[in-house]
Amino acid sequence: LSPVCLGSLRRAAMILVDPRDKNVANHYKGRRLFHILLVDLLRFQYPHLDTASLTHTTLLLYRGTLRVLLVLLHDFPEFLCEFHTSFCDVIPTTCVQMRNLILSAFPRKMRLPDPFLPNLKVDLLPEIRDSPVNLSPDAPALAKNPKLQELLVTYIKIPVIDKLIDPSHHFYERVIELLIHRDYEPSKDGSYRCKYDIPLINYLVIHIGRFCIERIKIKQRQGSSQQGTMEIFVNLLYRLDHGGRYYFLNSIANHLRYPNNNTHFFSCVLLVLFESDCVVIKEAITRVLLERLIVHRPHPWGLLITFIELIKNPRYKFWEFEFTRCAPEIERLFESVARSCMAPQRQSSKVNSSGSSKTHKTLQQSLANSASGSRRP
Repeated sequence: LSPVCLGSLRRAAMILVDPRDKNVANHYKGRRLFHILLVDLLRFQYPHLDTASLTHTTLLLYRGTLRVLLVLLHDFPEFLCEFHTSFCDVIPTTCVQMRNLILSAFPRKMRLPDPFLPNLKVDLLPEIRDSPVNLSPDAPALAKNPKLQELLVTYIKIPVIDKLIDPSHHFYERVIELLIHRDYEPSKDGSYRCKYDIPLINYLVIHIGRFCIERIKIKQRQGSSQQGTMEIFVNLLYRLDHGGRYYFLNSIANHLRYPNNNTHFFSCVLLVLFESDCVVIKEAITRVLLERLIVHRPHPWGLLITFIELIKNPRYKFWEFEFTRCAPEIERLFESVARSCMAPQRQSSKVNSSGSSKTHKTLQQSLANSASGSRRP
């Protein structure tokens, strides 16, 4: 029984999801059960939050859920770190602050470097080499479409992955077909209806990311050139429509968290993608980052360093693009976010984060190799 199946259980679910019970939150088996309860609670609220159709009761439930997440963020941040991917699967893209609460969690033993520190070299942080713990199960996402896993197992491996440099490879067309809901039909009343399976997109991104991170490590140890890494992200972005591109970039941004190798890799991915010659991709990346920064704090550490690098490093020429000043309101919004992301006394300092790292240079070279064959969206 869950509030998803029986709505009258929603109050009981809130009572059960009590993070003050330290035995439940700290014990390994207790964490698994607590994770299931919290996922069911979020899944129950999904249709209401996705359409912003909140009654007085559902609004109180939403506020109560935020308070539960705040307690977890303060007292049991490791729990949110370990299960962040499954929580993001059941949180609508419209609930930016709720998602930020989960992604802002970091281990209690870790001391976050100041993201506003001048000349911060992210790639030299000792934590950047560590892989984050992820206990979220992949089964729920793959249960609806196991063919995606078969496709990834077939192509995301050495040496087959080198063939994916070609943007016309049938792999991309097949992947996009599998990411769309089987029963999708456009809404008759003209209202928006998402045609993409967002949990599957999240699984796709993390699966490719894990493989690419391990391959980059091997290539760097061997001192050889890297291929088949950025090409996958570039080609998928070019083949997806505007909606699919937005969800794909959102999934990448979900990994901009505390210092670890996933945060570093996906931060480099976004920065290198921003250097592509397609303005549509630049604008889509900016939208995904900006909408996560204009809400109330907390903001994930990886999100801050990525956006600060983007707006302060002259190599990206961020302020030269027309979409940053297409209207006075938009221009003021960008300036306001820029001021909030940078300490006033340090605005003249250049932040040297992931832009000069080995991972960034490797991905940039990979992007250059694929640029000639890629198509504009």
